[in-house]
Amino acid sequence: MNLINNIKYWAQLFNLPIYAISKAIPRDKSVWLFGSTFGRRFADNPRYLYNYICQNSKELGIYPMWISHDKELVEFLNSRGFPACYYRSLKGVFYALKGGVYFYDNYSKDINYPLSGGALKINMWHGIPLKKIQHDNIHDSFRHPKNIIEKIKNYPRNISDEKPEDYVLTTSESLALTFASAFKTEHVLTSGYPRVDSINSSAIKCLLTPSEKAVKLKLRQMKTRLDNPKILLYAPTFRASEEDFFDVVDVDELNSFLKDNNYILVLKLHMKSKLNEAFSGIASDRILVIPPDDDISRFVIDSDLLITDYSSVYFDYLWLNKPIVFFDYDLDKYLSDSREMYYDYDEVTPGYKAKDMDELFEAINSSLESDVYKKERRALRDKVFDDDGRTACERLIEEVRNIMSS
Repeated sequence: MNLINNIKYWAQLFNLPIYAISKAIPRDKSVWLFGSTFGRRFADNPRYLYNYICQNSKELGIYPMWISHDKELVEFLNSRGFPACYYRSLKGVFYALKGGVYFYDNYSKDINYPLSGGALKINMWHGIPLKKIQHDNIHDSFRHPKNIIEKIKNYPRNISDEKPEDYVLTTSESLALTFASAFKTEHVLTSGYPRVDSINSSAIKCLLTPSEKAVKLKLRQMKTRLDNPKILLYAPTFRASEEDFFDVVDVDELNSFLKDNNYILVLKLHMKSKLNEAFSGIASDRILVIPPDDDISRFVIDSDLLITDYSSVYFDYLWLNKPIVFFDYDLDKYLSDSREMYYDYDEVTPGYKAKDMDELFEAINSSLESDVYKKERRALRDKVFDDDGRTACERLIEEVRNIMSS
């Protein structure tokens, strides 16, 4: 298996001449392509801009196409009347070569890197960074190799990563320099995140995946069975020290706390988390676990309080102006072993902090009894989001069209 994986890894070098040839293919500026998470998910900012354009395609004069590496997702989207195709099909190759704009949330390989030459590429990214990312992250071995051997080893992995000529999306002018540094580019767009439109605007009618529908149905059933419970959403980021969770939290005591206070805990781990399997095993009549590939943006609006740590989800949550609790039981270890931060942690985390289980329970109850951080949350929201009254989708479409016409 290791030999096969090594062959596949180094075979990426054959993408370079294909990429160069694809630059010569004429592009249709009205065809916009979308993909997410290495082609695996229907999620994040590309999903919501795609939804918006599908709803307004005729008025906008844009033909959207979702390109996926997952055949089941393609079949699902097509069955609902949404244009989508498999990236290795004839149709997928045709559109990958025809599309004038690529929208993705990681790298152009989310759609089809080898065939993306000549297209305008927009990295919509997947969060406002509290922790340092990309080139600013000194723990990133791909961008900070220690020696020539690591440089050579990393080269195939990096050829389809961010490039200086690609554009990257953020949410405000105040964050533009941060993203320019992280992505080593001068091409930063500040029109905002379409996924936030799905939280604070009715402009997007969100198409739910079968898995997301099933989770929402289960949550409604749990709420009906119980007596008007409060919904707590726990959404931590991934890192090595997250495995300390079960050393800090006793699951039996957690269930008792939820029952005594009439709470439901909805758990959504990062898709890369090593604890997804362990957490799936603690589901109960008070604990609902969301599958890792589901989009968390579809569930934040259902909650009364967010529990997180260093995940960027809390920035989006600011639009709801509901309580946030920061369960930072491994802060010191995280800072030393995983990531540095762009900001002073205490200055940009408007909510109670908890470092153990008792503090967590107290912070949750205190936040729901008396929400004392409303002004701080609103001030932080105004700092990291520019708002001119339009949706992020509207502003981004305008910015992209300006680029193509210049």
